[in-house]
Amino acid sequence: MVHRILIVTAVAAEADSVSAGLGLGDPEPLPLPGGLVLRRHENRVDVLVGGVGPAAVAAATGTALAYASLKDGGYGLVVSAGIAGGFQPAAPVGSVVVSSAIVAADLGAETPDGYLTVEELGFGRSAHPVPEALTDRIVAALAALATGCTLAPVLTVSTVTGTARRAAELAERHPTAAAEAMEGFGVAEAAAVYGVPVVEVRAVSNAVGPRDRAAWRIGEALGALRHTFELLGSTVFVEAHA
Repeated sequence: MVHRILIVTAVAAEADSVSAGLGLGDPEPLPLPGGLVLRRHENRVDVLVGGVGPAAVAAATGTALAYASLKDGGYGLVVSAGIAGGFQPAAPVGSVVVSSAIVAADLGAETPDGYLTVEELGFGRSAHPVPEALTDRIVAALAALATGCTLAPVLTVSTVTGTARRAAELAERHPTAAAEAMEGFGVAEAAAVYGVPVVEVRAVSNAVGPRDRAAWRIGEALGALRHTFELLGSTVFVEAHA
């Protein structure tokens, strides 16, 4: 059976960059419950604007997965895509980060002895590993990126980091992380319910740390996102349809 691919972004500008990179024509808009609209394309790639934050995007992704499981035989791959903050120097502005794991960085508890994850508390999970075979194919496909590609954990936060102190705390708890965004873990939770592999792909628009909007390079990051999906659309995604 040939499966569809679901790409989930937070906002329309990210979805537009993804669709442009894949060279997709005009999509067939498919209304879903909750006011969601799935962009369905003939090459079996669907793009969904799922909303900002892990809760909104988990609900949106779950809705799309439920529809596909009933109507189309389900999805073969889910991708959380968009722009993100990058931890320096691992992920410079304009570069791309591919998740080796998708981590809920603030799902746990603060204690007098420090932060505890939900695993350490004895319930739940705060990380989804990404299949190595999948990330190997993606990284190989993105080798042509002039801005570079980093394979590392991507953090999901409900509050974007805006101070040096918070950035240092996250870096200490997650020393190998390369980026932070707000949606990956929500997408991964929904995909896990349906047993579908998931990966997060982020283009870096700013450094994680003190909030300085003048230093953000959103246009540059959206351009990198578009080029990333140009490369994936003719390589990894072709394989994933089989």
